[in-house]
Amino acid sequence: MTPTVTIAGVEIASFLVDAVLAVLTLMALRPLLASRMVQKRLWNVPLAEFGILICLVGLYVFLL
Repeated sequence: MTPTVTIAGVEIASFLVDAVLAVLTLMALRPLLASRMVQKRLWNVPLAEFGILICLVGLYVFLL
């Protein structure tokens, strides 16, 4: 991906696009984690979600 992305004439850093994609993916995964009772097995759910978010951002930076 190029260093910047132009959306409606506004240049946005590609890292922000990757971060937004990661947040949207995490929002889509949240109900799946709740339905599988994963949240009850975790000691600190927000910390686990933050870790997943960091992994998703890294994945999107690597792939895109």
